[in-house]
Amino acid sequence: MGMNVGSGGDSGEPEVMLDVNTTPLIDVMLVLLVMLIITIPVQLHAVKLDFPPPSKSTPPVPPAKVIVAIDFDSKIYIDGVEVDQAGLEAKFSQYAAMAEADRPNVLLQPNKLAPYKLVAKVMAAAQRLHVSKLGLIGDEQF
Repeated sequence: MGMNVGSGGDSGEPEVMLDVNTTPLIDVMLVLLVMLIITIPVQLHAVKLDFPPPSKSTPPVPPAKVIVAIDFDSKIYIDGVEVDQAGLEAKFSQYAAMAEADRPNVLLQPNKLAPYKLVAKVMAAAQRLHVSKLGLIGDEQF
């Protein structure tokens, strides 16, 4: 058995203990941990997926892609071949005359330094000539 001996003062008051008693804190934390473990539902590591039955038919052929690129110096390219505005409109007319299933996807890819007026002209020509499948690619550079 131990005894706390004072510093020799005559006041008769007990000396203040500066150490924190951590035992109750640890007990409370352990009780909370056990409660948390008990209340968490059991996780199933399996994921149930309902897949459609396999099909015997061949998958549809994706439509062709035509890339219309607009360079920073206002040059227009269709699949890497430079064309002028009249050639572009002739190609758009050709695409619009095709059957709906055979029409290619026209993908517009402007350079970030290309003038906006030219990009708007190309898009307006596509709309005027009834190019129904028009997309914009390369927009991540903006």
